[in-house]
Amino acid sequence: MITGAASGIGEEAARRFAEEGTTLVLGDIDVEGLRKVAADLSGDAVETVETDVSQMASCEALVARAVERFGGIDVLVNDAGVDHLGKLDDGDFADFAKVIETDLYGVVQMSRAAIATLRTRKGSIINVSSVSGLGGDWNHSFYCAAKGAVTNFTRALAIDEAKNGVRVNAVNPSLTYTPLISGMKDQPELIAKFEERIPMGRGAQPSDISGAIAFLASDDALYITGVNLPVDGGLSASNGQPPLS
Repeated sequence: MITGAASGIGEEAARRFAEEGTTLVLGDIDVEGLRKVAADLSGDAVETVETDVSQMASCEALVARAVERFGGIDVLVNDAGVDHLGKLDDGDFADFAKVIETDLYGVVQMSRAAIATLRTRKGSIINVSSVSGLGGDWNHSFYCAAKGAVTNFTRALAIDEAKNGVRVNAVNPSLTYTPLISGMKDQPELIAKFEERIPMGRGAQPSDISGAIAFLASDDALYITGVNLPVDGGLSASNGQPPLS
């Protein structure tokens, strides 16, 4: 099960899992985008459900459909998210609520809705957090607040669920070229500043992140839980410092 599957990292994760021959339940608020993704996948079976992760009832409906069609859930990928670019007092304060309700509540609510079936299947949760959840970022205080909470929620839930056989991890990407950064596309100098601080010299493609998600979901990661894995081109290793030359 993948939320935010109509585009970006969620879409690429769906493609990666489809290549592995899995059955898929894809949720997103973008129904048309979901249909396009599903039509292009090669998995054995794909179910799409219009889902607003900021609403608990919508999360529960997504899980119920997965259980009804496939009998349960083995992997939950919490990818759905929104961004807010600006200072604390920029825009309407409702922007803050939207980020928290989607990026944080969405992860918590989807995990709560799915946890019972994940326990029966000894499954795993992979949250898409961010390097902005490991440290601060310019003009992203709302986003950093939400992702910082997701990062620590990942750790806490992993501790609670280890005895139930459910692994909980997160990937923490840096700048990733997805529709989520569309608000930055008219600020090429800002993107250039982000790229300058990444030792590998570029942001990530969604496929760079989906490979890490697939690994954490696989049997190769059976003894890994509570990890927030930076997938950031070396950004966190460099402490975000720009190159000397």
